[in-house]
Amino acid sequence: QVQLVESGGGLVQAGGSLRLSCAASGRTFSSYTMGWFRQAPGKEREFVAAISWGGGYQYYADSVKGRFTISRDNAKNTVYLQMSSLKAEDTAVYYCAARTKYITTNADDVGAWGQGTQVTVSS
Repeated sequence: QVQLVESGGGLVQAGGSLRLSCAASGRTFSSYTMGWFRQAPGKEREFVAAISWGGGYQYYADSVKGRFTISRDNAKNTVYLQMSSLKAEDTAVYYCAARTKYITTNADDVGAWGQGTQVTVSS
């Protein structure tokens, strides 16, 4: 089983940028597709972005397309989420997700979760 630890969250003004990191341990990182989900207060957890095993394919939610970039470094067992042009509606707890099968946008199909990191965007 893989263990995931997120970092990089914080408070940022609207229009600003943040980079989230998720460090993995426990199993071969490259055997997992990775993703980011987020959950705002009172809302369901929603898909943000995902990346294939080798990093050659990325998929984004429409709400973040063009503003967020997911990437991974298999040598460092880390996946990143670069967030730019942040909006107040991006405020949420962001969770790193791992899955041995192909990428998914469905939170119910995720195999392992990190503990989450808070991102707050002030307007």
